[in-house]
Amino acid sequence: MLADGAQAAPHMKIDVQDLDVDFLGFSGHKMCGPTGIGVLYGKKEHLEKMEPIEFGGEMIDFVGLYDSTWKELPWKFEGGTPIIAGAIGLGAAIDFLTDIGLDNIAAHEHKLVGYAMDQLETIDGLKIFGPRDPMKRCGLVTFNLDDVHPHDVATVLDMNGVAVRAGHHCAQPLMKCLQQVATARASFYLYNTEEDIDRLVAGLRSAKEYFGDVF
Repeated sequence: MLADGAQAAPHMKIDVQDLDVDFLGFSGHKMCGPTGIGVLYGKKEHLEKMEPIEFGGEMIDFVGLYDSTWKELPWKFEGGTPIIAGAIGLGAAIDFLTDIGLDNIAAHEHKLVGYAMDQLETIDGLKIFGPRDPMKRCGLVTFNLDDVHPHDVATVLDMNGVAVRAGHHCAQPLMKCLQQVATARASFYLYNTEEDIDRLVAGLRSAKEYFGDVF
């Protein structure tokens, strides 16, 4: 069992032993770290049975003309020169988040999500997906505005200095279940404030006014 922890690791504590998951991966850029680097946790018994798919220096124990053997974990999966600068950057990012405290980050996000839900619900024609209780959400709100395509909403928001994500969000089966061609998503993290949400709401009101005139 492989769990995708990319959306969880920056926001909450993860106990892989409590989850009893075989593998768990997450990315660095989601947690204030560099791009191009991540973490893969795996149970030792599985990792020892697996064969490498990348080959290079430092991973080899013995090399013959027709066969080879690998070093012990974790070196057998780390062929060639590692991404040294990225690893240092990711370590610094993890230390940074640990110093702030993941519980403090989660509390800040829940406060922002609650405020965002209250403000977004004042916009006529805006549909919010997911539970109303901010404690049952992570730091984001997914929504659609009337019959306006989410990409068009995102474009207008971008013109107002607000960045959101629009599209399938790597979840096309969910879009089909929700009967939506796509959705828009506003995400909040430790660096966001209520003023950012006010700008989001103002931008959505501008989008509603603009597309209301168009249609």
